[in-house]
Amino acid sequence: MLDYPALAAVAAVVREGSFERAAERLGVTPSAISQRVKALEERLGTILIVRGQPCTATSLGRQLCAHVDQVQLLEADLAPSLHGSDTPVTLKVAVNSDSMASWFPEAAADFARNSGCMLEFILEDEAHTADRLRSGEVVAAVSADPSAVQGCRTIELGAIDYLACASPAFIARHFPDGVTEQALNQAPCLRFDRRDGLQARWARERHGIDLDPPTHWVPSTLGFLHFALEGMAWGMQPMVMARGPIERGQLAEICRGTPIRVALYWTVARLQASALKTLTDAVRRVARSRLIQPD
Repeated sequence: MLDYPALAAVAAVVREGSFERAAERLGVTPSAISQRVKALEERLGTILIVRGQPCTATSLGRQLCAHVDQVQLLEADLAPSLHGSDTPVTLKVAVNSDSMASWFPEAAADFARNSGCMLEFILEDEAHTADRLRSGEVVAAVSADPSAVQGCRTIELGAIDYLACASPAFIARHFPDGVTEQALNQAPCLRFDRRDGLQARWARERHGIDLDPPTHWVPSTLGFLHFALEGMAWGMQPMVMARGPIERGQLAEICRGTPIRVALYWTVARLQASALKTLTDAVRRVARSRLIQPD
């Protein structure tokens, strides 16, 4: 039988990042938190928390934290009074930045109004959000990966079209003869992070070019758009965000009529918890109206 006070201590340390903040969260002393964690580690014969700034979970530690989150979700249905009005359940969800900056807040707000639960978001590239589910860090994710995740179900949401955009002045300077291999590999490019492969995918699928340009790393959806507007580089912009600047003449496609489409999926833990059903219903409802639907 698992020691749930000790599990709660482990989960609090991982979530808060330190033993001191975990103690404040649970209303006990840091010494009590340390003793509970150490006792559980000794009982299991393995380290659960890597001590540091911040503290992080080991692989088993992440699995145990996921178990705590799932138990809390089920307990909330069994007896809401177990948690008390001042400690609402928190659902951890992985979402890609472009969804967070466009359609997902509407779904999150709908869920919050109808559930009373809190949400904690982890931002991750859409190609890798499902990895957060596999590791047990989250209970649901917006993902571009339709692959099955053990213990989860996957629902198709729709798609986002992306356009290769830059300012008109940037295009005139770097692409005077249109898109060529030399021009693409010399013109500064935007990437969200090392996992962002959209620009390379566009160059390969639309032009048969292996992309290796000078790169600005901009881990922000709005920053991505603003850097393009300022003429610093070109990058793949969500059509829903690029449409206005294009209509105003602030942005243009570096090669017109060559969008790429990214299908999005909702992958969610198979738990009979009403909060997860409410969240899933809200996500599907908003996605139907805001994302491109399959024919």
